[in-house]
Amino acid sequence: MSTSGVVVEIVLVAVAAVLLLLALIALRRLQQLRRGGVDVALRRAPSADATPTDPAPSAADDQRGWHSGIARYRGDQFRWYRVSGLRSGPNVVLDRTDVEIVDRRPPRATELHAPGATVLRCRTSEGSYELAMSVDVLTGFSSWLESTPPGRSTGYRQAS
Repeated sequence: MSTSGVVVEIVLVAVAAVLLLLALIALRRLQQLRRGGVDVALRRAPSADATPTDPAPSAADDQRGWHSGIARYRGDQFRWYRVSGLRSGPNVVLDRTDVEIVDRRPPRATELHAPGATVLRCRTSEGSYELAMSVDVLTGFSSWLESTPPGRSTGYRQAS
């Protein structure tokens, strides 16, 4: 066997080992995220000044910026982890006392959310977000926003 053949074999084994390691890391991340979380798609709101009376956005605008993720409730925080990322911490953290639900709508025909999902537009001091979630997750999210430990005000606000 020639020297170049041995080098090629070593490179192929090294590439296979790296790919296997990356696959194991990705599977472990997905397993950790699935434990105790709820499925929520999230994106930064396309235009913080948009109102429900604005003309309908294009199909490309509907699909732009959505990311699948897992959310967990931790005290006064709603922590959202992007499924496809390798970051160990949450990608977005919403504080219960800072969240205001501005709008609620069904997904548009061009948005690829699960049937029966609801899209919430939430405003925080950090900016506006849209969250797409199933009815069950929406019920839990609403309950979490409205609840507090005894002796504390909710801080929950629903835009009129």
